[in-house]
Order: sequence, then C-alpha cells, then structure tokens
Amino acid sequence: MARILAIDYGKKRTGLAVTDELQIIAGGLTTVATTDLIDYILDYVKHENVERIIVGLPKKMNNEYSENMVRIEPFVNRLRKLLPDTPVEFYDERFTTQLAHQVILAAGLKKKARQNKALVDEISATIILQSYLDSRRMRILN
Repeated sequence: MARILAIDYGKKRTGLAVTDELQIIAGGLTTVATTDLIDYILDYVKHENVERIIVGLPKKMNNEYSENMVRIEPFVNRLRKLLPDTPVEFYDERFTTQLAHQVILAAGLKKKARQNKALVDEISATIILQSYLDSRRMRILN
C-alpha cells in the first residue's frame, strides 16, 4: 500500500502529516512555510509512494467556508494539475486547532512548546488525517 498525506493549509505555515504504508495510523511529518509547500510536496511524492492527499476543509460552525478557502482552492487546483494521478480530497478540519492545543496540554509540554505554532499545525494535520482514516474505516464497517 501507499501512504496518505494530509495538509493543514495555513496562510504562513502548513502542517503536514502522513500515514504509515499500511494506512493504519497518522503521524506528524513536518511544518513547511506555505510559500515552499508545492515544492516540498512534489519532492516528497518523488521519494515516497503517496496514494492520495487529504486537505483540511476550512468550515465555520454554520457550515460556510472560512476565509482561508480563497487561498486553499487555488492551491488544490494547482496540486491537482501537477499531480494528476494522485487524488486530492477535502476533509472537514473544524476543531482541529483546538484539539491540537488539548493534545499539547495533555502531553504536559512546557509553556514554550505549547506556544510553538508550527507544532500546533503539524498536530492539526495529524488529527485531520487520523479522523479521515477513522471515518473511512467506519464506512467500510457499515
């Protein structure tokens, strides 16, 4: 099997997460400056077998898209053109930042680590990807 890559797209920084080759569990990969994101992904897929890419879908509580969608949509369109054989899907990212902060607190990290926005972005991408994997398993089981 191949890996699944997840993206928590941000204006300045973007968190990335990836599955193991068996697609059982998500793990944080890194955080990349958004300006370098396309190059990073293209390089990554050259060296790793990536089956699909999951992009966090920014929605508000009223189910409307957040303001970040105006940046994400052109990025996804470009990614689809550059990687036509790799499916790129959206997955709801609501609450991932809050959950990432809770994970950091629960891990007992010191205040300086808790303020590391890059770590929050990477954990958010991991949460998006693990939620995607869990929902896919539930669909298979039902």
